[in-house]
Amino acid sequence: MAEPKYQILSRHTDSTCLAGEAARLYADEWTVSITDITSLAHTIHAHVQDGDLDTARQLLPRESPYLVAEGDLAHLLH
Repeated sequence: MAEPKYQILSRHTDSTCLAGEAARLYADEWTVSITDITSLAHTIHAHVQDGDLDTARQLLPRESPYLVAEGDLAHLLH
């Protein structure tokens, strides 16, 4: 679960820089939607500032790991 007070998470996501064909595919084909959650972020921040961390946590978007079968990504490991 994400932590509203900027604490270290037990797991991390990776940001990957894409170039060339991969960047085009990501932008034009792989991205299926983008949602503006600015107002939600402001609401969560207000709860954190007020010390209401339980409400802030409840408002955080749910995250789940992307699971792949063992070995499916083996070719990417060096």
